[in-house]
Amino acid sequence: MTENDGTADWKRNLWVCVFGTMTTIVAMTLLLPFLPLYVEQLGVSDHAAIVQWSGAAYGATFLTAAMFAPLWGRLGDQYGRKLMLIRASLGMAVAMSLIGLSQNVYQLVGLRLLAGLLGGYSSGSMILVATQTPRTHTAWALGMMSSGIMAGSLAGPLIGGLLPPLIGIRMTFLAAGAIIFVAFLATTFLIKEEPRPRRRSGASKQKGGFASVPDKGPVIAMLATGMLLMFANMSIEPIITVYVAQLVPDASKVTIVSGFVMAAAALGSIISASWLGKLADKIGHWTVIIGCLLVCAVLLVPQAFVTAGWQLIGLRFLMGLALGGLLPCVATVIRHNVPERSAGSILGYSTSAQYVGQVTGPLMGGFVGGHFGMRAVFLGTAVLMAAGALYGWVSRPKRP
Repeated sequence: MTENDGTADWKRNLWVCVFGTMTTIVAMTLLLPFLPLYVEQLGVSDHAAIVQWSGAAYGATFLTAAMFAPLWGRLGDQYGRKLMLIRASLGMAVAMSLIGLSQNVYQLVGLRLLAGLLGGYSSGSMILVATQTPRTHTAWALGMMSSGIMAGSLAGPLIGGLLPPLIGIRMTFLAAGAIIFVAFLATTFLIKEEPRPRRRSGASKQKGGFASVPDKGPVIAMLATGMLLMFANMSIEPIITVYVAQLVPDASKVTIVSGFVMAAAALGSIISASWLGKLADKIGHWTVIIGCLLVCAVLLVPQAFVTAGWQLIGLRFLMGLALGGLLPCVATVIRHNVPERSAGSILGYSTSAQYVGQVTGPLMGGFVGGHFGMRAVFLGTAVLMAAGALYGWVSRPKRP
C-alpha cells in the first residue's frame, strides 16, 4: 500500500467506523432528556443541586475525552489504529453499562469521567479513515464520518426521550452498552488495517507530534478552524430557549421550536457533509474551508434580527449545510500536512481543539447573552467566523 492508494478494505472500514461512531455518540448524548431525573433518582432532592450535578455529569465525559484524545492518537500511531478502536468500543460498552448501575451521583460523575477516558471511538475512527483511505477520496470519506457523528448527536436525545418511559432509565444505559458491544464485535472482526511497517533501528530517534511537522502554519490554522466550528455551533445553546421565547407568542410551543432550532443545524450538516467533502476533493480543501467559514459568518448576522421562529430554524439549517463541510476538510488538510507516523497524534490534538470549542461556546454564549444581549452572541460569533476565514486565507499554501 502507498500513502496515496489507501488500503483495499477502506470502504468496509469506513462503514464499520460510521456505525460504531453513531452508536457511541448516541450513547454519550442520549442521557440529555432524562439526566436530571436520573440525578434525582440517585438521591439529590434540591433543585439547584440537581442542575449542578446534571451539568457536572454531562460535561465530565467531554472533559476527559479532550484530555486524552492526543494520547490515544499517539498510541494509535505506535501500535495501530484498529487496536485503539477496539479499546474504545469495549471500554465505552463497559462504562455505559456501569452507569446504569450507579448508586449515587458520585459514581455517576466518576463513571462519566471513565467513559470519556476509555472512549474516543469517533476521533479514532476519523484517524483510521483518514490514514487508510486513498487521498483522492479522503474528504468524501471523512464527510461520511462527519454525517455519522451529526446523526448520532441528533438521534441520541431523541432515543433518550423515547426509551426511558418504555424500559426505564437504568435499562436504557444497559441497552446502550449492548449496542456499543455490537460495534466492538464489528470493529474486531470486520475492520482490516494494513500491517504497520517495522520500525527501523533509528526510528525511535525520529521526532513525533508537532516536532515532526515541517510546516506548522496550516496545521495550526486547522486546529483553530475546528475549534471555531464547534464554538459557532454551540454558542447559542445556553440562550436558545430564551431567544425563541421572544419570537414565539405561544409559550406552550417554545420548547418544541427550540428543539427544532437545535436540530436544524445538525440536520443540515448530515445532508451536506459528504457532498462538500466530495466537492473539496475536486476543487481544493482550503477553498471549501474558507468558503464555508464566510457563509457561516454571513448567515449568523440575520439570525440576530429574525422576527419568527421559522426564520431562525431556516437560517440554522442553512448554517448547518455550510458547517458540514468543515470537519472533513479540516481532517484532510491535517492528514496531507503531517507525516504518516504523526497523523494520529495531530488529529488527536484537532479533536481536543474541537472539544475546547464545544465547552467554551456555551460558556461565552451565556456570558455575552447575559451581559450584552442575545443579538451580540450571533454578531460576535459572526465576527469570529469571518476572522477564521481571513486566517485560513492567509495560512493556505501558496502552491497547489
